[in-house]
Amino acid sequence: MGTKHLIATFWAPFCAFLAKSYQKRRVLLIGSLLGSVGASLLMVLVPPLDRDRPCNGSHSVTVTVLPPGVALTVNVTSTPEPASNRPAGGPRRPAQRGTGVAGADGFRGRPGESGRESVSHLPGYSLGSVHGARTTSGVLHPTSSGVTGTPGAAAFSVVSTAVPLHAGGTALASPANQSAAKGNAQALDLSLEGLRWTFLLSLGSLVFWELLSAPLEQVADDSLYEYLDFVDATDRYRSLWLWRLLGTSVGVCGIAALVGKLDCLLVTKGPRGVVHFYGYALVSTVALLVSTAFPVPLCRRREPSYRTGKALSLVGGDARLILLALTVLLIGAATSAVQNFLFWHMKDHGSSELVMGFSVALGLLGEILLHPFKTPLLRKLSKVGTVGLGLGCLAGQLLYYSFLWSWWSVLPVQIFSAISHGALWWAVGASIEDLATPGTERPLHAMFRGHFYGGGASLGSFVGGFVGMRFGLAVLYQACCVVLWLWLALFLSIRPRLPRERKINYSKLLAVEASDTSDSEQGTERDWLVKAMRDEPSD
Repeated sequence: MGTKHLIATFWAPFCAFLAKSYQKRRVLLIGSLLGSVGASLLMVLVPPLDRDRPCNGSHSVTVTVLPPGVALTVNVTSTPEPASNRPAGGPRRPAQRGTGVAGADGFRGRPGESGRESVSHLPGYSLGSVHGARTTSGVLHPTSSGVTGTPGAAAFSVVSTAVPLHAGGTALASPANQSAAKGNAQALDLSLEGLRWTFLLSLGSLVFWELLSAPLEQVADDSLYEYLDFVDATDRYRSLWLWRLLGTSVGVCGIAALVGKLDCLLVTKGPRGVVHFYGYALVSTVALLVSTAFPVPLCRRREPSYRTGKALSLVGGDARLILLALTVLLIGAATSAVQNFLFWHMKDHGSSELVMGFSVALGLLGEILLHPFKTPLLRKLSKVGTVGLGLGCLAGQLLYYSFLWSWWSVLPVQIFSAISHGALWWAVGASIEDLATPGTERPLHAMFRGHFYGGGASLGSFVGGFVGMRFGLAVLYQACCVVLWLWLALFLSIRPRLPRERKINYSKLLAVEASDTSDSEQGTERDWLVKAMRDEPSD
């Protein structure tokens, strides 16, 4: 995900600039959509690690024990236990959702835990010792919930057990045991090699996919805005966000509802979630047909081509824009922790994909409902106050995520995304418009959305992956919360002390000039420039 955001941050603006310069926007739109369809289907061809996954909701666990000269393999196949039969507050551990390397005692565990402790949390099994052996190698015994015919029913087989020890404590390693241990070591090497290849193929497919799809949104957005500007209807551009949110809400809920019913019917031995890729390909095909009629105006040659460089120099010369850019960078880093890992965190607590999709739609619905109060909110709290409110709300959400206790517990807090995302970006956008010079509004918006937010999301993905792997997702969300609260305190203490420059509001100047026809009779009010600057509201 860090690589994906990094590509989108720099590749999308470059492709949009080339398409505009060479009058090839429609070609880029059609080519991007067509290539995205093929690239999304490449992900289906990536070989999964668990080829023989059953579709009835059961799962398989294979544990290999490799003490010196010993090979003990326990193959477990069980159906998941209903949430109602689980002990309260006992979600599945994060270590159970992936594959890993066995520890010294043969059982895989989280950092800081022995493998034996991690296996003891598997539902329906307890850890015991090999009967009749003088070593204490662990094996799995079915517990009371593992009776045949119950949800925790299991079947396992012991391939080999521990061997006796000499009086000195050394193992009696027969040639057969040595051969078995060597064979298991080779199987483990093959498993690690398969993991590497799966990762590399997935990363390569994702990079290829992002190179094709990253320029699509910016090129389409620029083309539509210029068309509306050409027909003097730019006021309609501000209402397009509603359709974006509605489309996203329908998409996440619709595909989540289809995955549970169609995933196993389409592919029984392929990667999980193939319906997502098929759905993306289907929607992209429909968009490909629509793109043939999409309004793409010809670029006007008189437009300056150096606005992006001018916007960048404007950011470097204004302390308020620098502070705002750093704030957006941190917002991107913190938001990436939610986008990358929240679904995994919900899955550990038993959430289905439908619940995940509904949680996203709930936040978007809250943003739609809050929009009528956008202007009063910015007027009452000011732009700085609204940014502070959004940062505080985002920090509170992250802290809440670290204490999830059930599959539904994430839903109540999602409505606050209306503030932590909607109101926060409204304030950022209003601040950019207030600080921008004529002709740099859109380049500044694109720079903050693309470079600063995208760069923060890329950095947050890399750092968040490391923290989540070493310390867990709960620690990751708590760390993000602390960082945001510290930055909020710094932001609110520095922002009022930054020097302010008077900006001439040219629309007010024109209005005053048209209405004031007798400047010589107005006394001190005849200086319309001073009047317009005095009427300029503060932020």
